[in-house]
Amino acid sequence: MKKVSVLALGMFVCTAASAKVTFPKFITDNMVLQQNSTMTLPGHATPGAKVTVKTDWLGDELTAKAGSDGSFRIAVPTPAAGGPFTMIVSDGDKEGPAVLSNLLSGEVWLCSGQSNMEFTVAGNNWGAYLMDRDEVVATAQHPDIRLLRMKKTTNFKPQEDGEVEYGGWVEASPATMNVSAIGYLFALQMQKELGVPVGIMEASWGGTPAEAWTAYDALKGVPGFEGELATMEMAGFEGEKMAAAHQENMKNWFSALDKGGRSFDVARMQSGDGWGKMPLPEQWEKTVLPDFDGVVWIQRELDLPASAAGQALELSVGIVDDLDDTYFNGTRVGGYEDPRGQRTYTVPGNLVKAGKNVITVRIVDFMGDGGIMPGSVMQAKVADATYPLNGEWSYLADTPAYKLPQRPSAPSGPNYPTVLYNAMLHPLKVLPFKGVLWYQGCANVGRDAQYETLFKTLIKNWRETFDNPDMPFYFVQLAGFQAPKNVQPDSQWALLRNSQAKALELPNTGMAVAIDLGNPVDIPPANKQEVARRLGLIALNRDYGHKDLVYEAPVLVSAKADGNRMVLKFNGTVKPTSTALTGFIIGDKDGNFAYANARLEGNDTVVLTSPLVTKPTVARYDWADYPGGNLYGTTGLPVAPFATDK
Repeated sequence: MKKVSVLALGMFVCTAASAKVTFPKFITDNMVLQQNSTMTLPGHATPGAKVTVKTDWLGDELTAKAGSDGSFRIAVPTPAAGGPFTMIVSDGDKEGPAVLSNLLSGEVWLCSGQSNMEFTVAGNNWGAYLMDRDEVVATAQHPDIRLLRMKKTTNFKPQEDGEVEYGGWVEASPATMNVSAIGYLFALQMQKELGVPVGIMEASWGGTPAEAWTAYDALKGVPGFEGELATMEMAGFEGEKMAAAHQENMKNWFSALDKGGRSFDVARMQSGDGWGKMPLPEQWEKTVLPDFDGVVWIQRELDLPASAAGQALELSVGIVDDLDDTYFNGTRVGGYEDPRGQRTYTVPGNLVKAGKNVITVRIVDFMGDGGIMPGSVMQAKVADATYPLNGEWSYLADTPAYKLPQRPSAPSGPNYPTVLYNAMLHPLKVLPFKGVLWYQGCANVGRDAQYETLFKTLIKNWRETFDNPDMPFYFVQLAGFQAPKNVQPDSQWALLRNSQAKALELPNTGMAVAIDLGNPVDIPPANKQEVARRLGLIALNRDYGHKDLVYEAPVLVSAKADGNRMVLKFNGTVKPTSTALTGFIIGDKDGNFAYANARLEGNDTVVLTSPLVTKPTVARYDWADYPGGNLYGTTGLPVAPFATDK
């Protein structure tokens, strides 16, 4: 890295904190500038003052006039890779200028998404740890790698400033490894291969959907968000008014569930016709309903003495995952959205009677292990007596999650449309950078058709926001998750992966396949090293001239039905990692699917047969929540999941 002497302007040196001139929180010492570009330096100074910018890479000083509110913007050309550099910004105030020191110039990338991108190097990530964490942390002494982590914040309106962790940009060190593992490991690869400083700007939040990262105007072109967008506009983008409107939207949503689900008397104990027994508190996917996401009704009787009749009752139904709709003797007594909170409701005395009382709860689970969390409090308190409710409950599995109407997002959290874009991304529009690394999608599983449009819209929206129509946008396809199944043609995870892949229709996009890196019991798997490596291969090949690096496995180019066979041809050599070729299913025109016997013909053709499907018309590969395919290219990269009918 080229070293440049610091400006001999010692008389002016002071900290930005004591100077009249101030900058957004994400413009700090230690920042990495995108080399050979132009950054917009925003700030505040004395209203009406002449603002000057001096750097040790520009021969001339730059000037601007602060507005009546003190705001200013100055376009600053950035140097070729090197540093450290200094930038001195003054408005002539006696307190002295603001100084940005220890700046580097090099390659900057923006990393964003949900839990898999948020997954940190050093931390406990929802019970999971980075593979080889201790070694990675101990060796993380890289002053030429700089990290900026945006703090988790939301806003209904686009912001010009944002909150940051660590006080701003920091050098990579063991003490600063509470940052995106993928981002840091990608930077490590780039710095090693390119030999220039690398900066990573991270804006991520686990469990968040793509619409939260998309601008308001952009979402107008995506079906399914009309209600939230209209609510925002009618409420003037004010939180309190939006919260009130949301309650009404949720009432309407539950009404839609009533129309689309089972109809029965919630005031009466049900039996037969699909009703079974489950132990509670427990997650049903670990007991009686493996792999079921959606609506489940639970019921039990509560036998009360005469002394309890007419008395107000405190009803606790545990920590419900995700939503509940709770009834006592047929009357709704409560329901919450918070998947982490204990549900405790007050039942009016007029509903409480001596003898048999019926408790009915409709639980809506969108993904993962639904039910009532183990260890939850399940009880009723009335007339100074406590009645345990844990134990055996009746249950009925109702509507699968993928058939549910889209739920209105709560404006109070990070999942509401636009709120993360506004607070965590929009402020960064003044900083040039090379491209985007994106890992998200889990929160949109079950909405694959919408996601196909939404994801493309997000990419176009970001390119417009950052004024870079050709901005590289590289993303990670969802890894395997949930219980393994050989035949799962209706997999919602597979459908979402397919929608992700459709974004490759846009120019300057790339997809890192991670189907083989998943964990059936953990959405964020531990091997982030390989994810970062695969993203790095795309960037090095596409953006940095390393054409010798292969970044994707061969892809399917033709699929033909041939009697009882499906013949698949790829555009390069493919091979399994073991003798048996796995991961394929075939289906016929009636939608009957079966696991396929697969064999290689030559080095680029796979032939599929099954005694259960004698006239196949469709072939799919790695088409399941957690598939077990083993087809790879010669460089060790996995063939991406595909369906010939999708």
